[in-house]
Amino acid sequence: MNAEYERARRAIVMGSGLSAMGVLHFVKPQPFDGLIPPWLPGKPRVWTIGSGVAESLCGGLLINRRTRQAGGFATAGLFAGVWIGNFQMAWDARGQSRVKLAVALARLPFQVLLIRAALKIARAE
Repeated sequence: MNAEYERARRAIVMGSGLSAMGVLHFVKPQPFDGLIPPWLPGKPRVWTIGSGVAESLCGGLLINRRTRQAGGFATAGLFAGVWIGNFQMAWDARGQSRVKLAVALARLPFQVLLIRAALKIARAE
């Protein structure tokens, strides 16, 4: 398997996942509303819909070979931006079950891996 094929495979997998999650923001927005920190201005639903649009767009950019590099950089930025939702989830998990707290805390370093993967896709060209 050559490097370009592997990069394309990673980009398509990541792009498909992002696109699916973006659609889920519209189909079932309630769980995403709970990830929006209360200090952000406006209503959580607006942030949920906006992040769903951004995820869908980034997914499309990654899937298309001609926009893959821009999509990788945009996706890394998106992952960095939505990291605050993961912090909010970890904050809210305090005092809940150890399993919920562990899952919430595990998402924080996992986000770093996602950012690195997106940058790897972007920098391959």
